[in-house]
Amino acid sequence: MDRQITRREFLRGVAAGSGVALLAACGGGDTPAAQDTNTPVPADGATTAPAQVGGTGSTVNITYWGSFSDVLGEAERAMVESFNTSQQDVVVEYQYQGSYEDTAQKFTAALQAQAIPDVILLSDVWWFKFYLAQAIAPLDELAAQAGVDFSDYQPVLLNEGMRDGVHYWIPFARSTPLFYYNKEIWAEVGLPERAPQTWDEFGEWAPQLVQRNGDTMTRAAYVHPGAASYIAWLFQGVIWQFGGRYSTPEFEITLNEPDSIRAAQFFSDTVNEYRWAMHSTDINREFIGGQAASMMASTGALAGIERNAPFEVGVGFLPEERAFGCPTGGAGLAIPAGASAEKQQAAMAFIAFATSTDGTITWSQSTGYMPVRVSAVNDPKMQTFFEERPNFRTAVEQLPKTRAQDAARVFIPNGDQIIGRGLERIVINREDIERVWQDVTVELEEGAAPVLEDLEALRA
Repeated sequence: MDRQITRREFLRGVAAGSGVALLAACGGGDTPAAQDTNTPVPADGATTAPAQVGGTGSTVNITYWGSFSDVLGEAERAMVESFNTSQQDVVVEYQYQGSYEDTAQKFTAALQAQAIPDVILLSDVWWFKFYLAQAIAPLDELAAQAGVDFSDYQPVLLNEGMRDGVHYWIPFARSTPLFYYNKEIWAEVGLPERAPQTWDEFGEWAPQLVQRNGDTMTRAAYVHPGAASYIAWLFQGVIWQFGGRYSTPEFEITLNEPDSIRAAQFFSDTVNEYRWAMHSTDINREFIGGQAASMMASTGALAGIERNAPFEVGVGFLPEERAFGCPTGGAGLAIPAGASAEKQQAAMAFIAFATSTDGTITWSQSTGYMPVRVSAVNDPKMQTFFEERPNFRTAVEQLPKTRAQDAARVFIPNGDQIIGRGLERIVINREDIERVWQDVTVELEEGAAPVLEDLEALRA
């Protein structure tokens, strides 16, 4: 390998992108997030490619399917170019496929047409579908050959991509929700410069944040997204906070448990009874534009929101109710099972590079996603960055308190949207919660049945 690419060169490639990116940043695709092209450039440092792909005698060409557009797409493309420049054994061709959902649908079609990529970005709600179909490869042997040390990955992020002790999905663009607030509005009404510690506390603060023109609310204290913007991902933390849950790990749907109903009632009341929250199809627009004083959104949105907001942005842990609750989210990398052994090894070489300590530091500082390596969090370069940009530290500090998502959202096909549409019926249409949750339960149980059959077949 003739040369190593520096992270300064990598970020120069990222900076070539322009404009404001609106894309799914996390949680199965998070809420749409304005991304940042002007994050500080970290100090130079070599990002070293993994060991040479052995025994090929020539360059191995592979195709990578990505899901990020605009500025994040530029960062994704720059990662590929950085890898290609760092060694001569593998050449990765980057191909943008659209959103997480678009990528998954195209991969489904590619499997049928036997025209698959060699490495692919899959969201938290999609990788499991392809695991069930035995369409993605087990990665442990490939990782060992590439010198990948799984013990250095954040355990809560790495373990989500495991089944029966085998890794199938390696964390890359991973995130959690954060509580975002407008520090200018907070100061205007005399609130402490921090996120609310509990929903009860925020309920006391919220009326001070609201502005009205007659009966019209011109500024909300808080803004909820819709189903298409992954309200079910954000509500998942809230339902845990209230003591409820979507489901058990065995796919028993638990939405009609009393605490699950109570959490949904709270979300509805914030809009319809307390009248301090609003609903929007674009929560970032409302927050950045000052029409909402706060929101929950992905940490993957942080860089763009800080750049585009005309005010100082504050972030904090999610509020508690009966307990703390926060889910993980985002996307990881997988290798199609149908690729040749040579191309699978080359694909793992790219994954090792992109998720290395230096790789994840660069990606995190450029985008707002969490560093997926323990060594990256502890690296002096990352610690210095946290001191300069303390908001970026929040998700890392919150991570040990998070937990893996309920099976109903991430393992049942379209579970996120099924739950999200139910929440829209509750919050927007003001429908009876128990009746809505019963309808959603039936739909989720129907979706779970073939998943349980497939799991049983894999165990046989």
